Amino acid sequence: PDRFYLFQNYPNPFNPSTKIKFTLPSEANVSLKIFDVTGKQVTELVNGILLAGIYEYTFDALKLSSGIYFYRIESKDFTMVKKMMLVK
Repeated sequence: PDRFYLFQNYPNPFNPSTKIKFTLPSEANVSLKIFDVTGKQVTELVNGILLAGIYEYTFDALKLSSGIYFYRIESKDFTMVKKMMLVK
């Protein structure tokens, strides 16, 4: 990949799981966190150093209630947030 990018989750809306995909152009310390609509962190899917490449993680929301959630990717030089909807 030639740039950092966070894709829209698929499927969206989802029940009970969805896939979150992102790209890294170089090795980076990355965190990928999920937040509810109040800003409370509900889980952390990634926290560590990843090599350059394309990554896809599954978010399982089986124990969460329906609603809007946000996922945020952060590294030293990049932050991006996207919205997703859980419908049960």
